[in-house]
Amino acid sequence: MSVVVAVKPSARKRNAKVGRIVFEDGPHHAFESRAAAERWADDLSTGDGHVWVARAHPQDGGEADLYLLSRATNAKLEAAYDKRRRRLRGKSDPEQESLGG
Repeated sequence: MSVVVAVKPSARKRNAKVGRIVFEDGPHHAFESRAAAERWADDLSTGDGHVWVARAHPQDGGEADLYLLSRATNAKLEAAYDKRRRRLRGKSDPEQESLGG
């Protein structure tokens, strides 16, 4: 029995290896089992953005049994200054001062 894995856009955006594979071989890949697809995802995750396989939605009319997914994030936004994080780390929040005289 073979399983078909569809590569989702989040995995392509997060992991350069996945993007290259989709470019060269397309977005659908067949494996002998789910375990083989999971090993493939683990290999792709080594040294790059984390990807994993999940069961395809039952109402998805496509040929895929599994999806290759990732959590696409905006690293610049995640690294942005956040007052709440600073407070949670125990640092006091400075008083806001007026710019006017």
